[in-house]
Amino acid sequence: MTSVLYDAPGPKAKRRNLLFSVVFFVLLALLLWWVWVTLDDKNQLEWSLWKPFTTSEAWTTYLLPGLADTLKAAALAMVIALPLGAVLGILRLSDHRWVRIPAGAVVEFFRAIPVLLLMLFANEFYVRSTGIPSDERPLYAVVTGLVLYNASVLAEIVRAGILSLPKGQSEAAMAIGLRKGQTMSSILLPQAVTAMLPAIVSQLVVIVKDTALGGVMLGFTELLNTRSTLAANYANVIPSFIVVAVIFIILNFILTSFASWLERRLRRSKRSTGAVLGADKVDDVNAAEVGGTYGAGAGGSI
Repeated sequence: MTSVLYDAPGPKAKRRNLLFSVVFFVLLALLLWWVWVTLDDKNQLEWSLWKPFTTSEAWTTYLLPGLADTLKAAALAMVIALPLGAVLGILRLSDHRWVRIPAGAVVEFFRAIPVLLLMLFANEFYVRSTGIPSDERPLYAVVTGLVLYNASVLAEIVRAGILSLPKGQSEAAMAIGLRKGQTMSSILLPQAVTAMLPAIVSQLVVIVKDTALGGVMLGFTELLNTRSTLAANYANVIPSFIVVAVIFIILNFILTSFASWLERRLRRSKRSTGAVLGADKVDDVNAAEVGGTYGAGAGGSI
């Protein structure tokens, strides 16, 4: 079968693809085997190192509180960055230069600064200019850095998503008399959301992972930070890293799975039924329309 984008592979290409696949899986198996042997040689697979994770103390004292702080910081950053990024992205599409240029300057400025540097600047600002308690200051700094950076990235995602729509959408809205604000809210944004969703979700995954930067530099008690305390108490550095990595994988998998479900739901809601009427059904519809028109005309003549 030939696609519009490419020709279907022939017998030779199929054999080559099969060979590459076999080689890849063999190399992957060898890599996993090498990792396993190396860990075993370093005594990192001993049950004594993994046993703490089977008790409630390791979870309730270290991992679960750190996971709660990670989710708290990520949720706050998402809730603030998403609408802020949408507003900045829409402002960058404004017809007024006095709106478009400042919004573009803000987006380009914060997008160019590393998120860790934004966290450090925010922490110093809160230390010198606010009365936020020291135990809450790392959370404020982490959320501030995540919001400033990710809102600027989301603004570009929103702008690109809106610009990707056919120009005829805006022209049709103008033809029926809609203002630009009405066109944006009623026509362009609802259609662009589906196209933007994969990129938005990937950025939300980045937010979840970047909370770890606050634990490394600011002492924020997120999951990776509490892992270091756990590893110091139980002397199981490698197992603790593996467990935390698995937790992050599960979190991001849940987030991406939810986004995929939401995208499918949005696409189904915008899709027509696709029902095809037979000739008899079409005749019935035409008869009903003619009858309605005749009745209306008769009523008007009376």
